[in-house]
Amino acid sequence: MRDLDDGAPGARAALTELYAHTGRAFVVGITGAPGVGKSTLVDALVVPYRAAGTRVGVVAVDPSSPFSGGALLGDRVRMQRHATDDGVFIRSLATRGQLGGLSRSTTAAVAVLDAAGFGLILVETVGVGQAEVDIAGAADAIVVVTAPGLGDGVQALKAGLLEIADVLVVNKGDRDGADLALRDLTTMLQISTRHAWPGEAPRPAPALVRTVAAAGQGLPELVAALEAVRAAPAADRARRRRRQATAQVLAIVSEITRAEARAAIGGDERPGPFAQTIDAVAARTLDPWSAAERLSNR
Repeated sequence: MRDLDDGAPGARAALTELYAHTGRAFVVGITGAPGVGKSTLVDALVVPYRAAGTRVGVVAVDPSSPFSGGALLGDRVRMQRHATDDGVFIRSLATRGQLGGLSRSTTAAVAVLDAAGFGLILVETVGVGQAEVDIAGAADAIVVVTAPGLGDGVQALKAGLLEIADVLVVNKGDRDGADLALRDLTTMLQISTRHAWPGEAPRPAPALVRTVAAAGQGLPELVAALEAVRAAPAADRARRRRRQATAQVLAIVSEITRAEARAAIGGDERPGPFAQTIDAVAARTLDPWSAAERLSNR
């Protein structure tokens, strides 16, 4: 797993070999704004699935330093109660500058856990809030988490997150304001237009679940909602998997292109062949759009 994250020699070949053995796991994305208790919810959700005998993998994405590229990787600290369980594997990944709430190696980590026989894989996004829609291209079910006390509950869930949700969770449901948050979300779901992916029928409204993850409350209802998503008709699941494949391929193409562009630009100590063009943009003698087009053509 570390070799995949670090891009070590041979890791790509190993991933290519094992990919044919993937596609059996149920991948659940957990996303939402910072402070809503995503990590606590993930930690709690492991318990009922382990009780049912399911091996659980957790991929937790943490924000990384813009200077070193490293991250605190705190989820391995927060989920210590599963540390001695051989049926649970927890891997933290740094975003390393990726936007959208995921790490560049998230898809690879999920594939490894899938091939290793983990029946449930929980992917916790970094917690940047409204931009975390990339998870829609990496998971079979999306759980969007909110909590009372974040200010305007409606403002906390903009259209992007609301539209990708299969399950909406109001966590910390024992706090003041939880009833209001549930009412607001119920109203939003009633009045919002149910959008559809191109060529498909409008998506059903997400299930709305109230939890107190720290106390294990609401977990049976959350598991039932997730299993209902898993039990969708085979044709719906196939369409979803194809959307995932499209998103993954486009993301990899983007990553390759970005890496090649960085190499062409270079750095202060070792400027690349495109460095003079960047200097021209910085000096305002060339616009960035023209520079990007030149780099793309190159």
